[in-house]
Amino acid sequence: SHMQFFSPLSEEPKTDISLPRAKLLQANEMKERKKILRENHQNAEMERAARLLTMLIPLDEVRAEWEKTSGPFHKQRVAEHCGVFRDLFKGATFTPWVTLTVEYSQDDEHLVPVYYGNIVTPSEAASPPAVCYEADKGSLWTLLLTNPDGHLREADSEYLHWLVTNIPGNDIRSGKEICHYLPPFPAMGTGYHRFIFLLFKQDCPIDFSEDVRPMPCHSLKMRTFSTFDFYRKHEDAMTPAGLAFFQCQWDSSVTWTFHQLLNMREPVFEFVRPPVYHPPQVKFPRHQPLRYLDRYRDTEEPTYGIY
Repeated sequence: SHMQFFSPLSEEPKTDISLPRAKLLQANEMKERKKILRENHQNAEMERAARLLTMLIPLDEVRAEWEKTSGPFHKQRVAEHCGVFRDLFKGATFTPWVTLTVEYSQDDEHLVPVYYGNIVTPSEAASPPAVCYEADKGSLWTLLLTNPDGHLREADSEYLHWLVTNIPGNDIRSGKEICHYLPPFPAMGTGYHRFIFLLFKQDCPIDFSEDVRPMPCHSLKMRTFSTFDFYRKHEDAMTPAGLAFFQCQWDSSVTWTFHQLLNMREPVFEFVRPPVYHPPQVKFPRHQPLRYLDRYRDTEEPTYGIY
């Protein structure tokens, strides 16, 4: 069947590196939800408001409920579709149980949120974002921002854009900044890049002295990074818990980043299309138009003008 074609039975199950799943809805909670649904279905005023398009839906409450129920699974599927787990964890996957809220501020007038693959320009992401998540008192966290698509020399390497470790609770400023924030710099002609925020929950304080970068760090060689190696080195003491990512392509601010921060010439790429493929010419081309012969002529002169 088509399902067997797209999901072969021989595919090995992927390693799950998630945090332990929170408790499922208890039986009494499920009964309460079903009771509310029955009451809503029998509510004539609510039915009339829905029919007349006057019903007001509390979207904040809907999103909060989504975050607690099916949201983590939806995020996991989006990340799987975009190749996040394939490129960062070599196929291992996790469910982002912790809601990670990331917002870039623009002149204190409006916020640019980071969801799960939305587009954010390099200009909008020029400064460190505000990051928020729910955390128990006394817990420790690590926040990571990486770009798996932008390395200029090694196809399988990443560039580290931000790394803050041993964060007490959700107070990012009190954490240890191992590598300061670097704005996105997707090179011209390379299309959209994924910039991925990862939140790890630590079991205890961790010594990240081997991962410390100098301040400031504007060397691309020193920012070369591997999330997989970083996680494998500390996997006994931390677990991925939250996820958010955006897509980003070149704009004029990237030129400034290359020239002023990285102190290097800006690379520019162009896609070189391969020559158009034509099958071998046949002597008697059946059911082909007259212009069939144009494919195999050395000159640009069309055949339809000489017959």
